[in-house]
Amino acid sequence: MSDRNVIVSARHTYLVCYDIANDRRLKKVFKVCKNHGTHLQFSVFECDLNPRELVQLQRELKSLIKQDEDQVLFVSLGPAEGRGDRVISSLGLPYSKFDAPCYVV
Repeated sequence: MSDRNVIVSARHTYLVCYDIANDRRLKKVFKVCKNHGTHLQFSVFECDLNPRELVQLQRELKSLIKQDEDQVLFVSLGPAEGRGDRVISSLGLPYSKFDAPCYVV
């Protein structure tokens, strides 16, 4: 395997956080993020992505949001491999894994 293949396939972990102004767009953004990562909090996902998957996710989200009303943040947490166990702590209510979808009323 060449160095190029290793670099292209290296996975990084990202926190994907969003603030979407419209309920219909919010539901669509949620579905896209759910397909790419783990739901941590109402509008926060943890996604392990290679560079190609990151571009694909960004492309999908860009096609859904309104650039002048919505915001999606990608926070790189570094390489997915060798990072050790994920540790999540919280203030206030304890962290609990989301298994249920997000509903907007």
